[in-house]
Amino acid sequence: MSDYDSGDEPPDGGSSEPDDVFTYNGGRVDPGESANIRYGISETYLGDPVRIPVTVVNGAYPGPTVFLSAAAHGDELNGIEVVREVAHDWDHSQLHGTLVCLPVMNVPGFLAQERYLPIYDRDLNRSFPGREGSTSARRMAHRIFTNFIEPCDLGIDFHTSTRGRTNMLHVRANMSDPTVDRLAKSFSSNVVIAGRGPAGTLRREATDAGVPTITVEMGEAHRFQRTLIDRALTGVASALAEFGCHPDSSVHWPGWRTIIDDDDEKTWLRADAGGIVDMKRGRGALVEEGEVICTITNPFKEEDEVVTVEAPFTGLIVGVLENPVVYPGNPLCHLVGLSPDTRTALQRERRPESSQSEL
Repeated sequence: MSDYDSGDEPPDGGSSEPDDVFTYNGGRVDPGESANIRYGISETYLGDPVRIPVTVVNGAYPGPTVFLSAAAHGDELNGIEVVREVAHDWDHSQLHGTLVCLPVMNVPGFLAQERYLPIYDRDLNRSFPGREGSTSARRMAHRIFTNFIEPCDLGIDFHTSTRGRTNMLHVRANMSDPTVDRLAKSFSSNVVIAGRGPAGTLRREATDAGVPTITVEMGEAHRFQRTLIDRALTGVASALAEFGCHPDSSVHWPGWRTIIDDDDEKTWLRADAGGIVDMKRGRGALVEEGEVICTITNPFKEEDEVVTVEAPFTGLIVGVLENPVVYPGNPLCHLVGLSPDTRTALQRERRPESSQSEL
């Protein structure tokens, strides 16, 4: 049963309660209507407006207001396609509530195909909730946050790994918040990494402001990865079903799930030598304690100079290096531990012919 009541009949025209209207500074979207908005958040060096695309779909039936956001880092593209497909390809005739879809928040970074704002290299996802009268990044964050985040009840923010690395699809969430916990589990990912998140991130600041929000990590920068996009769309549909936006739909169970909430259960393995990496296991692989994950060699592949990196415990590779060159200290992979029961469920689910690329 959803915490949000869903009416049996759509509201009569003209009789909508004020709470059913979605408003932002400069406009409104009434129940049963949709709007594609190019909303100004800044100006260029030439004084031209910087506008972000926003689609607001206000359902004909009352329900929660949910934001879906992507590309806070301008080169993280997978989430863009997830948000676009929800906004423009799904049938919203029976939608209970409102969807606020922000496919590209960092427009300057997106245009430059850079992670950060190409304005003193500031990180938009360390600038929320923003502040008027502050830096350019915080001003942009403030206009996004006050107009399209704060009016919502829930949020899902999509990211990928940074360039040169890739992540299996997983959720990051402050599981100490009951609604965030519910949202994270309903998204139907196999792995949830618990934590409040760094200051200035959208999910942390939105949750602290009363809008429970999760981050979904999926894949790598600079590309669309269709399998991951489709899995994320399943997660969105599952979460919307859980919170009553699609009351006739079902919540999806991923088959197995692990929630990582102890620092001892996760680690970044880092290079102790510079060189060229030969990665033996990929994203989503289950590795045994002592198993070789990769080797690092110099250009001559001299045997006495080979550095072997082994798994310190049995676990799942959530994130992994894609760019095969490292300095000492560079990250190689993100490894998380699994309980015996979870390992058994994972092994039962995977057939020998299963492709790790599906993760």
